[in-house]
Amino acid sequence: MRLRLWRFELRLAHRWAISSTAGPGGGGTETYSVVFVELTDADGTVGIGEAAPSVRYEENADSTVAFLEHVSAPRLSFSDIPGSMAYLETVASGNHAPKAAVNIALLDGAARRAGKPVHDLLGLGFAEGRHVTSFSIGLDSPEVIRQKVAAAEAYPILKLKVGGPDDRKNLAALRDVAPRKLVRVDANEAWRTKEEALSNLEWLAADGHVQFAEQPMPASTAHRDMAWLKARSPLPLMGDESYLSPLDAARCAEAFHSVNVKLVKTGGITGGHAALLAARKAGLKTMLGCMIESSVLITAAAHLAELADFLDIDGNLLITNDPYVGSACEAGVISLARAPLRTGLCVAVRTSAS
Repeated sequence: MRLRLWRFELRLAHRWAISSTAGPGGGGTETYSVVFVELTDADGTVGIGEAAPSVRYEENADSTVAFLEHVSAPRLSFSDIPGSMAYLETVASGNHAPKAAVNIALLDGAARRAGKPVHDLLGLGFAEGRHVTSFSIGLDSPEVIRQKVAAAEAYPILKLKVGGPDDRKNLAALRDVAPRKLVRVDANEAWRTKEEALSNLEWLAADGHVQFAEQPMPASTAHRDMAWLKARSPLPLMGDESYLSPLDAARCAEAFHSVNVKLVKTGGITGGHAALLAARKAGLKTMLGCMIESSVLITAAAHLAELADFLDIDGNLLITNDPYVGSACEAGVISLARAPLRTGLCVAVRTSAS
């Protein structure tokens, strides 16, 4: 097995900010660094993967590259994914984003070799026409929020980032353009106390068209306070930063109604699959989420869609220079039937003709 890796800067269509990155003048970023991984076996089978590391989990492109440079490619195998992942754990702990990249490349190669898409390799299938993703609107000024919402007219569900000083103005700006559209709200750990969180949740519930609120308080919040909020919240609560692996399922079931599973948090498709199953067994609803990502990671997540109640896999829709083509998205509906390939991840390199 040979391993090739390279960095890539994804360019965002709009400056992207959430509560943890917003600052004076708006803050946020116009680019997002990812790392691609390509595995090639002796028989010529190729698998592609992607890492979208987040500083929230103490990872970045440099740490991702450093981890991958210590991986011995001959220890990896398309025929033994569990053994390959067990080997990665001996390289270093943590580093979930680069492990996710390798895992996705391994599943891609294994499924290509089997002549199947990844979802069929996992025995899940994929129902066309019913998997709908939300479209994310980052923190910004009310004027720009109006512009973003207008541009997202085709998407039936919006996800509004909150946790800034203009939250009420921003929701009002969204409603100026889309008065009754279904909205999901994501605070990204912004509200520091249970009382502050409850007050904001009561305000959001009064809108009448907010579906749920994601991670209202920091993951480090005392568990009793999380449970207190769940018992009183007028809106369903979803855990994101609080849910990193199947080991978190029981505690999250006491504090949230649902959880957000991201492949970069769980170590790839294998870890994401396990996290989704554990959450459902614990009585939680599930959502597949993402970072700012290319079509490699987004399509990898789409293969697990049958285990999710909600989708928020729109990272590739927020960028202007996606180097790959994978799952399609029309009016929010995710399709694998329109992907360029029928095996593996169903992802291909974008050409000028694409």
